[in-house]
Amino acid sequence: MKEQIQKRLSDSKAARWTALFIVSFTMMCGYFLTDVMAPLENLLTTKGKVVYFTDNTSMPADSLVAKVELFAEANALSAPDLTVQKLEEGAKYQYIENINGNQETISKTISTVSTGKGWSSTEYGFFSGAYGYINVFLLMLFFGGIILDKMGVRFTGMMSSGLMFAGALIKWYALKNDFGDAMLWGMNLQVVIAALGFSIFGMGAEITGITVSKVIVKWFAGKELALAMGLQVAMARIGTAIALAASLPIARMMGDISGSVLIGAIALCVGFASYLVYCVMDRKEDASVSAARAESGENPEEGFKMSDLKLIFCNKGFWLITLLCLMFYAGVFPFLKFATKLMIYKYEVPESFAGLIPALLPFGTILLTPVFGTLYDRIGRGATLMIIGSVMLTAVHVLFALPVMNYWWFAVVVMIILGISFSLVPSAMWPSVPKIIPMKQLGSAYAIIFYIQNIGLAMVPTLIGYVIDRFATQYNAAGAIIGYNYTIPMVIFALFGLCAIIISWMLKSEDSHKHYGLEESNIKKSA
Repeated sequence: MKEQIQKRLSDSKAARWTALFIVSFTMMCGYFLTDVMAPLENLLTTKGKVVYFTDNTSMPADSLVAKVELFAEANALSAPDLTVQKLEEGAKYQYIENINGNQETISKTISTVSTGKGWSSTEYGFFSGAYGYINVFLLMLFFGGIILDKMGVRFTGMMSSGLMFAGALIKWYALKNDFGDAMLWGMNLQVVIAALGFSIFGMGAEITGITVSKVIVKWFAGKELALAMGLQVAMARIGTAIALAASLPIARMMGDISGSVLIGAIALCVGFASYLVYCVMDRKEDASVSAARAESGENPEEGFKMSDLKLIFCNKGFWLITLLCLMFYAGVFPFLKFATKLMIYKYEVPESFAGLIPALLPFGTILLTPVFGTLYDRIGRGATLMIIGSVMLTAVHVLFALPVMNYWWFAVVVMIILGISFSLVPSAMWPSVPKIIPMKQLGSAYAIIFYIQNIGLAMVPTLIGYVIDRFATQYNAAGAIIGYNYTIPMVIFALFGLCAIIISWMLKSEDSHKHYGLEESNIKKSA
């Protein structure tokens, strides 16, 4: 009986892997909603209804009506009684298209009709960056770390999961309703309300992220820590992959963008319920730890004090890993927000499939992040893995920037390389933080890292949206948009990768001086 009391619940493989699965599922639901709008950029930035054809091409509905009317006039046919409102699934229309200087008759059948929102690329960038606005400008993520260290993972996780769900509902409400020409701060009111919901969701998602990170360290310290974190990242990427692959089909099926967001809100409700189940396990874990300490005569673990923040702020290794996180993720997540449109206009991928190529990135990390995590657990070389991943990130954006190999298969190859990079760095970076920062300060440390990361997540999409509007958008003589040149945006992403290479080299050098153990394995050998 005494041996059972002294044994922690986390010493049971079944218990700790069950706890990991539960909290990872909550984060997976959150990541689905984080990226659910990325494949919808083209639809968001199209005004009015958009027609999707059975050959997986699309066209603004008013353009189709105009082309059908011109076709009837050119062929001396009676004027068709056709309006945007009368377009419906299964209808077949003919129109004239200029192809390579020749006028050809095109015949297409409508698959679905969806409603676009008419946002500009700048408004879309503002909305995408809104994920981090509250965290960055109101310091809520920083305070969330202090709340986590003071109040524990149960209270903080329930609070942050609730915030995610509330933000998702506000975002859905904004996209579901038409606010007409109402403006606020020089932008469409719909954009502002959707951005508010996304900001509240982002606050909850990031605090949930640091909470889940501390949960994993709590249950896996001295065990399969990097593998556990890798699997958590892999499950999160499942949410991202599903969002990138299924968001547009859901929007087309339901006829409106808000349908995809509603699915995400329902998933978050399920994720919140699953975290309540974890809270029961966590209470038992705390009880088992207290019993084991009492039996062995150990004093209770000293709690977090505000003065502990000074130890974090004065740690050079901590700041290097924080800056690496900022630069690396600035070259990945904001890129995903614009990647679908890149596939459409540079690599001429049909819009119906364009979201599937960026989806390769999270699908790749689902497999590779646990593999690299296991590698780090067993043989170490964490700092080296971060350097290799940063080099690959830079190479990927350079390849996307070059005006060569504009083929869909080349985009697939480059995206696979980015997926490997996106597996290498997180699998080594997140398990390295507990080697630099003690457990009692870990919540605040992760919060500061996530806070700095959110600066990039908030500012970079806004920057890229502005650059696309000003320098990448191509117009014809009549002022209509005819395409995009993504060279400058991709060069900006490549510069973030270059900074990540420099910082990761500095981190490896600092590790060799301070002996954090970043190049050592994570699993502690039994005596």
